[in-house]
Amino acid sequence: MTLESPLFNPTYRRLFAAQVSALIGTGLTTVALALLAYDLAGGDAGAVLGTALALKMVAYVGIAPAVGGFAHRLPRRRLLIALDIARAGSVACLPFVTEVWQIYLLIFLMNSFSAGFTPTFQATIPDILPDEAQYTRALSLSRLAYDLENLLSPTLAAAALLVMTYDTLFAANAVAFVGSALLVWSVRLPSPKPSEREHGLWHNLTFGIRVYVGTPRLRALLALSVAVASAGAMVIVNTVVYVRDHLGGTDSDTAVAFAAAGAGSMIVALLLPRALEQLSDRFVMLCGGLVLGSGLLLGLTGPGLLALLPIWFVLGAGSSLIQTPAARLLRRSAQEGDRPAVYAAQFALSHACWLIAYPLAGWLGGSFGLAAAFAALAVIALASTAAAFALWPAGDPGELEHWHSALEHEHLHVHDEHHRHDHEGWEGPAPHHHPHRHASLKHRHLYVIDLHHPLWPSR
Repeated sequence: MTLESPLFNPTYRRLFAAQVSALIGTGLTTVALALLAYDLAGGDAGAVLGTALALKMVAYVGIAPAVGGFAHRLPRRRLLIALDIARAGSVACLPFVTEVWQIYLLIFLMNSFSAGFTPTFQATIPDILPDEAQYTRALSLSRLAYDLENLLSPTLAAAALLVMTYDTLFAANAVAFVGSALLVWSVRLPSPKPSEREHGLWHNLTFGIRVYVGTPRLRALLALSVAVASAGAMVIVNTVVYVRDHLGGTDSDTAVAFAAAGAGSMIVALLLPRALEQLSDRFVMLCGGLVLGSGLLLGLTGPGLLALLPIWFVLGAGSSLIQTPAARLLRRSAQEGDRPAVYAAQFALSHACWLIAYPLAGWLGGSFGLAAAFAALAVIALASTAAAFALWPAGDPGELEHWHSALEHEHLHVHDEHHRHDHEGWEGPAPHHHPHRHASLKHRHLYVIDLHHPLWPSR
């Protein structure tokens, strides 16, 4: 660790441990769920798992914006602890399941709670690590944690199953979620700047999505998320088909192919913090899109196993080039109090991309062959990257000159460049709430979409 390592921050260190604990538990449940589905449905276990995973994505897409829209009104530490305990309760019920519909219900509930927990947790880290270099290293550690979970959880589960039943894996996940809750409880989280939003239900539900689609760099991030999902779905859905059926390989060969993609992602995540000190997010992430499209095109060469491994490595590397810096864009595209809503929007929209890409990759490979799947997904990845290039202005200035029309309204506020008005003495110390008027104004500052800046200024 260098002196800049975020792990020297005791609050972040415990939160990172909470993230790792929850990830390991979730990985164990993935294996145990497959075994439970087989016990209940036999040969139809694949359909059961497919439906359960689809419900997981539906929960992510539907629940995350709802929680994100109101997270600014809730005590953040208590919310995270409550969601962890709720996740523990849901997974602890899985050993008692006797019907397939019960699996669907519990998986939907557990992932609904995760859809609230994960974006709120992610939006907390910038407040703990205000230094951008430390925050970038924290993003790298997070990416490594996800990749290591994908690689190690099946191994841990296999070792555990030598001495215990799969029901114990569900219990271990429940304990992991409780451990995560205890780690969150053990820290004092900084109070975020109060959000100025006080509008009604629909405004808060849709606020994060409106900020997201209204910000050029975030529209580009959504396009690049399509590229990530296209390449990732090819790897996740079709690796076993390509290795086992097309190449006649073994289960071990399949595992090695998955590991190659994970290795590419991890190595890039380790190298990126230093690279981002010299290179812009825009350059790195657009390069990631090109890498993904090019990697998919290489699949058209009909590679054998030894040639497939570097292609999968490239796809893992390209995904990390986009996913690791993505949260830096979210951080600088929202006010502190609005970050949970914007992080939730990214969580929901990126998983919507996966919800489409998973069945598309499977349908293309099954109906038209794997070469057609490689070609179609490569075209999607490259077209998405081209769209991101067009949507994301070169230079992407943080400060923008813009015009405010005269306005009268009422909301919670502090005195800043938008609130310079007289008081009569009854209003109390800021932040406070009273009717006030904004005179027409033209000025320049760091620009994000918020209550006073509902639209991105035209240039």
